[in-house]
Amino acid sequence: MVFEHSDAEDGDTGPLALKILVAGGFGVGKTTLVGAVSEIRPLRTEEQLSEVGLLVDDTDCVDRKVTTTVAMDFGRITIRSGLSLYLFGTPGQDRFWFLWDELAQGALGAVVLADTRRLADCFPAVDYFEHRRIPFVVAVNRFTGARRYDAEDVLRALDLDRGTPVVLCDARDRASGKEVLIRLVEYAGRMHTARLLDSVR
Repeated sequence: MVFEHSDAEDGDTGPLALKILVAGGFGVGKTTLVGAVSEIRPLRTEEQLSEVGLLVDDTDCVDRKVTTTVAMDFGRITIRSGLSLYLFGTPGQDRFWFLWDELAQGALGAVVLADTRRLADCFPAVDYFEHRRIPFVVAVNRFTGARRYDAEDVLRALDLDRGTPVVLCDARDRASGKEVLIRLVEYAGRMHTARLLDSVR
C-alpha cells in the first residue's frame, strides 16, 4: 500500500509510505524486529500465554516465551527523506491466520522471518506470499545456539525461487533489521516494475 500526500495547488507529491508485512512462525522474532526498527513506540497486541494456549502452541525451542501476538504489531521507519515504511507484524499461530488477508491488502512486500531450529514453521508464510504473488525476502534470525546455515542452504531447504533473497539478521538489532527492509524494498521494486512491463507488452 502506498500512502501519498499531494498538494492540490502545485501538484507536488509529498512523502510516500509503503506497507510491509513481517511474518513467520510462532516465536520467531516478529514483534522484536518491528520494535527494534520502529522510530515510534510500536503498537502491540500481545497477550499472556495461557495454559490452554500451551496445549495448541508449539513452544519447542521458545519455551521461555510468555506472550503472543493476537492481532498485529505496528511500527514505522523512515528509510530516507520522503520514504517511510509502515510495518505490520502478523500473528504466528495458525488460529490467527484469518487476519492475514486483511493485513496483506495493498502490501508492497513481506519479510518472512525464519528460525533454523524450526525452519518448517515459515513454510505457511512462504506459501501464502508465493500464492498471492507478494514479493518477499526470507530473513534468518540468528538465535543463540541455533545451527548456522548459509543463504544457499536455506534457499534449498525452503525450495524458494532462485531469485528470492535470503539474508541473515539479528531481529534485536536496528541496523540489521533496517538492512533487511532495504533489501525487501529493492527486491519488491524490481518485481513490481517487471510485472508492470510484462503487462504492457
